[in-house]
Amino acid sequence: MTQPANGTARSVADAVNVAQRIGYPVLVRPSYVLGGRAMEIVYDDGSLRDYFEKAARVAPEHPVLIDRFLEDAFEGDVDAIADGRRTVIAGVMQHIEDAGVHSGDSACVMPPYLIGDRQVAEMRRYTKAFAEALGVVGLINVQYAIKDGVVYVLEVNPRASRTVPFVSKATGVSLARLAAAVTIGRTLDELGLPDDLPLPGVAVKEAVFPFTKLPGVDTILGPEMRSTGEVMGFADSFGMAFAKAQIAADGSLPLAGAIFVTVNDSDKPTVVPIVRRFHELGFRIVATEGTEQYLRARGVPAERVAKVHEGRPNAIDLIVSGEVQLLINTPLGKFTQADDYAIRRAALMHRVPYTTTMSAASAACDAIIALRSRTGSVRSLQEWHERTSTEKQPHEAVKPATGSRTPVVKA
Repeated sequence: MTQPANGTARSVADAVNVAQRIGYPVLVRPSYVLGGRAMEIVYDDGSLRDYFEKAARVAPEHPVLIDRFLEDAFEGDVDAIADGRRTVIAGVMQHIEDAGVHSGDSACVMPPYLIGDRQVAEMRRYTKAFAEALGVVGLINVQYAIKDGVVYVLEVNPRASRTVPFVSKATGVSLARLAAAVTIGRTLDELGLPDDLPLPGVAVKEAVFPFTKLPGVDTILGPEMRSTGEVMGFADSFGMAFAKAQIAADGSLPLAGAIFVTVNDSDKPTVVPIVRRFHELGFRIVATEGTEQYLRARGVPAERVAKVHEGRPNAIDLIVSGEVQLLINTPLGKFTQADDYAIRRAALMHRVPYTTTMSAASAACDAIIALRSRTGSVRSLQEWHERTSTEKQPHEAVKPATGSRTPVVKA
């Protein structure tokens, strides 16, 4: 099993030595915190020294964990249930946002749509090995990253994860109820749990954020969890399931209009094919100077709009006047942070859907194509499971969990 290079530090000097040994960027966090509290991606010695002051305030008694940060990687989650003898993989999920966004904030899809079959098989095999080695009786969650075809183990949590309600609804199997049964001595065989749980379609979980209720808070996502709820979309395709999840999260996607694009230099090569797809769908593309020039040089028509500090009319004026239907924005660096922040807040306050990662922008395009090509049907989760599942369900798991944090948009 492969892990990102890592180390532990109890002092600034230790941290700098570890980071220089494993190489920047690094993901740093205090041990024994929840929700990614005080977790950051650090790119140099100076930022690492500054970070240590924050870590000391959050968890003064515990060391700081330092891991090599895997850029441009996919993240995945696997939930499983074990009885001490046998382990069943309940669900393999792929995060839609890039690695570095907290798993509680990232949208995720089940089954994975960009992770290869070989990598999925590795993740399943590793998860079973962890459950057996740790003697797990109940639920276990393992988080992975996939980069250049290599599966890296990030975290092994021998407990229930926040994804359990999502997986339970998607499969129709009440994992929490089964986990309670095995902890008091029942076996998975006695409970009738099959090796592969039914998944009659594509399920997308999307996070819900409180940004509109918190003036002054930026919408950029990172390692520290910020979401306060979740929704789920279910359909027979990824695009439609993602679209339904966005509708449920109050982020309905446009079917026509203008898309405003302003991204940092490292994201420009990735954004070109995404924006080209939007252009081919008939969307008008507007962009700030650097992004506009980059797109035009590669054959994608775009109109230039002024940055906030360059005068008026500018990007915010377009948003306020209703001329922008979707915002694609990634941070442009410390010299334009104020512009980026103001643009994102304007989009939020005027209910313009936005994405701050390239993977989410690509998923939004898939969703818009699905919405434009057909009308989504309405079907309850019970109907999905009754219609498509041919395997006998365990009697403890006939009804999907209904008291969880995850409301459902039915497909």
